[in-house]
Parts: sequence; C-alpha cells; structure tokens
Amino acid sequence: MADDVVVEFLVESNENLDLLDRELVQLEKDPSNRNTLASIFRTIHTIKGTCGFLGFTKLESVAHVGENLLSRLRDGELALSPEITTALLRMVDAIRQMLQSIEAIGSEGERDDAELIRILTRLHQGGGTASTESTASHASAPPAASNGHIVEPTEPEAKAPAMEAQKQNGSDPYGSRTEAVAPESSGEGAAAGSAERGSVSDASIRVDVGLLDKLMNLVGELVLARNQILQFTNSTEDSGLVATSQRLNLITTELQEGVMKTRMQPIGNIWSKFPRTVRDVAAACGKQIRIEMEGKETELDKTIIEAIKDPLTHIVRNSADHGIETPERRVAVGKPAEGRLTLRAYHEGGQVNIEISDDGAGLNGDKIRKKALEKGLITPEQAARLTEREAVNLIFLPGFSTAEKVTNVSGRGVGMDVVKTNIEKIGGTVDVQSKAGTGTTVRMKIPLTLAIIPALIVTSGGDRYAIPQISLLELVRIEGEAALKEIELIQGTPVYRLRGRLLPLVYLNRELKVELESAKADGNTVANIVVLQADDRQFGLVVDEINDTEEIVVKPLGKQLKGLKTFAGSTIMGDGRVALILDVLGLAQSSNVVSESRGRAHSEKETQTATGSGAKQTMLLFQCGTDGRMAMELRLVARLEEFKADVIEKAGDRKVVQYRGQIMPLISISEYLHVHHAEGNGAATEPMQVVVYSEQGRSVGLVVDRILDIVEEAIVPQKPSKQSGLLGSAVIQQKVTDLLDVRGLVRAANPAFFEDEEAVLQER
Repeated sequence: MADDVVVEFLVESNENLDLLDRELVQLEKDPSNRNTLASIFRTIHTIKGTCGFLGFTKLESVAHVGENLLSRLRDGELALSPEITTALLRMVDAIRQMLQSIEAIGSEGERDDAELIRILTRLHQGGGTASTESTASHASAPPAASNGHIVEPTEPEAKAPAMEAQKQNGSDPYGSRTEAVAPESSGEGAAAGSAERGSVSDASIRVDVGLLDKLMNLVGELVLARNQILQFTNSTEDSGLVATSQRLNLITTELQEGVMKTRMQPIGNIWSKFPRTVRDVAAACGKQIRIEMEGKETELDKTIIEAIKDPLTHIVRNSADHGIETPERRVAVGKPAEGRLTLRAYHEGGQVNIEISDDGAGLNGDKIRKKALEKGLITPEQAARLTEREAVNLIFLPGFSTAEKVTNVSGRGVGMDVVKTNIEKIGGTVDVQSKAGTGTTVRMKIPLTLAIIPALIVTSGGDRYAIPQISLLELVRIEGEAALKEIELIQGTPVYRLRGRLLPLVYLNRELKVELESAKADGNTVANIVVLQADDRQFGLVVDEINDTEEIVVKPLGKQLKGLKTFAGSTIMGDGRVALILDVLGLAQSSNVVSESRGRAHSEKETQTATGSGAKQTMLLFQCGTDGRMAMELRLVARLEEFKADVIEKAGDRKVVQYRGQIMPLISISEYLHVHHAEGNGAATEPMQVVVYSEQGRSVGLVVDRILDIVEEAIVPQKPSKQSGLLGSAVIQQKVTDLLDVRGLVRAANPAFFEDEEAVLQER
C-alpha cells in the first residue's frame, strides 16, 4: 500500500498478533501472571487506538469488545477460563483476517463479526452458559456475513480435517487455531495473491538497536582500515593495488551509506505524540492551541532521535504552558483566541535544524534578568552587561523559572538546563529568540549522526586535529606582509577584516597552550584561517597548516579528558595515529568569542525593524566618558590601535605618537566634547585605545575610552546636534547613541590637519 502510515500499522499489528498468540497460550498455563495479562491488554489497546485513528471501524469494534473483556480480567473481576482464552484467540484470528484484507484491498472487507462480538460481550458481562465445545467450534468456523451472504471456504475439503482435529481436542484452544479457518469471500482472492507475493510484514524486519550499533562500529573500523590502505596506495606505483583499493573505497562507502540508512528515522515518529501533549496542556490551562508541523519526513539517526525526544517534549509543553496566552488575554491584545504552535525541521549544512515557535506573549528580558538576580544565578555586574538575547537565554541556567507557581505542567525550575545539556551532549546547540508580544522561537542545531562525519584535518603545534565540517564556512590564507597589516587588535583581541566585517581570531596554539615551533606557527609570516560558526557567531581559527578533508570515525574521549570542553572526541588517522576532534562551540566559549558578542545578530535584526527604512550602515561603537555611547562610520576607520602611556609624547601643547614614520596627533574625544569621567577612570597605566582616521596620506588618532562593537544597522538620526563634532543621535542596539562628526571634530580640534586640502580648494 502507498500509505506509509498504514504500512507501518500493518507491520506492527502483525508482530503484535504473533506476540498475542504466544502470550495467550502462556497466560492459560499461568492465569495469575499479571505481567503477561497487562501486556496483552496493552497490545489490544494499541491496535484498537491506531485502527480507530485510521478509520478501520470494523477492526476497531472487534478490538474494543476484546479490550473490555481483558480489562475485567486485568482488574481481577473475572477469572481466565478456557472459554475466554478460546474467544480471545478467535478475536486474534479475526483481526489477522482483517489485516490481510486491508493489505490486499485497503479495507476490512464485507464481513459480519456480530457473533464474535456477542460472545466477547457475554463473557465480559460474566456469562458462561455456552459450552466450551460450542465456543471452540466458533473459533474455526467462518464468521457469518450480513445481508444474506454466506461465507464458504475456498477449499471445503480442508475444513473437515480441521473440525476433526478440533473434536479430538475438545475445548482445547489449540484445536481452534488451525490454518483451515476460511477468510471472507470478498477479499479471498486478493488476500491469497498477497500471500503469494509476500505480505507487508514479511517485507520488513525489526532489528535490535544494539545490533545496529555493533554493526555501525564494525563499519567504522572498516572505514579506518580503508583510510589506511588509501594512504598507503598513494605512495605506491602498483596499479593492481591501486585499482583494488579504489574498489574497496567504493564498496566501503556504499556499505557505510547503507548501514547509516538502517539507523535513520523520520522525526515525525516523535512528533506524532505532540498533538496529544498540546491538547492535554491546553485543556489543563484553559487555552486554545493549534499545532502545525513542517518537515515531519526529515530523517535523523536513531540515537539522535532518542536523545532529543525528551528535550523536544519539554520545550513543547513549556511553549503551550508559558508561551501562549489564555484566549481572553489574546483577544484583549488583538490576537486570535486560538494560539499557534509550529514545529519545523529541515536539513541545512550537513545538520538538522529544529524550530519550535509560538505566537504567544514572548519572553521579557528584564523580568528574566530580575529573576536570575533574585535567585543568585548571576551578579549585578553580569546583569548590567547582558544583551537582550543573552538575558533571554538565561532560561537555560539550572534552577531558573519565571513561573509564579508550581503546577503539574511546569514551574519547578528544572528542565531547560537539562534540555541544553542533552542537546550539547550530542554535539548540538540550542538557542532562544523572543520578541515581546510576538512570540518565542527555540532553535536546535544537531548533527545527522554521531558515528562517521566529514572533517577538515589541520595541523597546529606539530599535532593534527579534526574540525567537523558542519561548522566550517570557508578557508582564508594571508601571507607575508599582509599577515602583519591585516590582522588588527581590538581590546587585545586579534581580528581580521573579512569583506567589511571584523572576524575575531583564535590562535589554536595559544588556546591549547602548546609550544610554538617557529615564528610561522604564531602567524607572524603566514596565517591560515579556518572560518567557523558557533552559536550563530563566526570566528577565525588560526592554525599552522590546513591538510585535507576526509571522513573520520568519532571515538569517545576517555574519562580523563571528558572535562575538556575544547575537544569533542578522537579519531584514528590513516597512519594509525590518534587525532583529537575539536569542539567548535567549546573552543569559542573558552576563548570568549561567543560570550562576548553572541547577541549581535539578534540585536541587529531588532534594531533594523525598530529604525524603519534608514540606510544600512556599518558603524563602530565606542564609549566616551563614564557611560556615553558614540558611533562613527566604519569606512572612516583606518585602523584600531592601542598605545601604552610611555610612548605618548608632546609636540607643543598637543599629545602625539610616532606612528608608521609619521608624527600622529592625538585628539581625546572625551576632552573635546567635555564628557564627564568617573573618578579613577582612565588610569595612566592603562593602554590608550585609538581609532586612526586617515586622509590624503595623513593620520590623526581619535582617543576613545573603550571600543564596544561593530554593527551593521539602518541608522536614522533622531535629532540634529548643535554641538560641534556631533551629527545627532540615533538608536543603535536599542540604546541612544551619539553620532560622531569625524571631519568636523578633527577640523575643530586640529585645524592644521586639513590645511593642504583647503589650499588645493583655494587654488581651484
């Protein structure tokens, strides 16, 4: 059948029926076995529920009365008797016949199970007047059809031996279960043809996950052996060996793909229970919620599916409980009474993206920040530095909850931290983005599989490391003088200007604290930059050499190294040596790349929305004075420098510094604009941060108190400024920021800087 859901139902139901046969026989031998009875009840309950969902009403009606009888047996209200066992076995036969008909023609066929239903109902009500022999005879007799049709077996001669065997067995239920039971005439031919072709249940097999894991490990070892052979054949001229190794490579690749497919399952398998979950939560909270799903067919590895099942369930429950408002509140703010919860899954860049979005009230960053302070999860200083996005992501801290009271749904302060931990354990990331009044989106990025991954092999400090390719964006190589000039420093952090954006750099040697073999390893004459992405933040990893990409087998770290967040595992290379796999997110966190500016992307988007249709500009943000925020166009910035106090000199009454063969004047923006400084601010021992502005071969240094950030936003000046050196003010990153008039400031503070330009204009 074309419908995958029905095919899955047929496979699972046939397996359950085979299990029922065995368990009913076991139960008859040991009627007091409560576990076996409970298992039988669950199996029939599962079949009944699924066939009702799929619209197989005849099958549902038979299973329903059988479930009622089993319920009384399970509760101890009835004692199991041979008559009850025989009736239940007859029910199993009837269900099996209907499944065969569903597979053959798509429906249960024209049948009448009124007699079977009557017997099961009588037994459920405690009746036992019919003889056991009579009941047993019904088990092998074909059920009578309604509307005058009498069902006859296709091979009448087969019935006599069966009935004779039954008579010999008396009330023995085994005698009632012979292959001579005739199915309905309406579907007999089709069912027989289906049997000849092989049923759906015969076309598939269930394999223990442990066996698949063992098979996957063996394939992994084969991949390692393949890599070693390929590396060896690269250095040989034996054409026969080369051809054989290429064949081995092809077969290994196909085998690997085949084994991977056996472990892949659609995410819809775990999503299928969420409509019920959302319905129960909505009913408990008095809400109206509609759930929508996109990408149910997206496939993941079985181990990944199991790892994300509980985190997804928790997030869905949280969205329904915390996120979506009650109908009254939604209507009051102009929203539909019914809330919407959307689940979306899709493949992107070798990984799976999962989004859980609601159109609820959104998260209040200030409220979250306040709650975290009350619970002592963060310090006041940390709270003051948090961006809006960082504040929202505080919900992942252990013990954090904004619920006013504890309910049976949530509010105990556990769960979201476990969600983050479980997702990161499998090499994934989770992030929350929210907008007040609009809704919240939780995004997960997780690998497709954990066993074999493509990776970039790099060398640093004499050792090789593997970088998962899902985190790789591009490779950049800077040589010679450019390596000195194009890598700049901001607050002591090296950055590289990549297509107009500053890319923070992390030197792998320094981060891992390994000995540098030469000046080259420190990036002085050449810089090999691996551009990576971690938690929506890009950074460059500087390594000694970039080797090649290859598929690697992920091996877990030993317990001695599991605490190191910079490594995700290990692998064995083609030459038999071990290489460590870098944890890109852990590396970014340990080098403070993510924590310092993880909120940038979200803040930019919010600011663009808030500022409307202003022209998009790249701006350098900096601090002047105690709390003054200023910005200037990045295109006017030649370089960012730091000068120690002992290199600052004076020429007349001006501060100057010797800079690239020139005497560069320094202009303190704070002093010129008369910005207030807090006491003790700007100690003479601290390096001076300078923005270098150049024009017509001359440079001037603008002294600032602190470089804050570089953003790309739509800037709309809110008001013109009458003060010399300022263009006005604008909202940048949701904060009021003064816009610096660079040329005006330099002209007013150092008129001689533009003398050559003015002389040229006068000559014209």
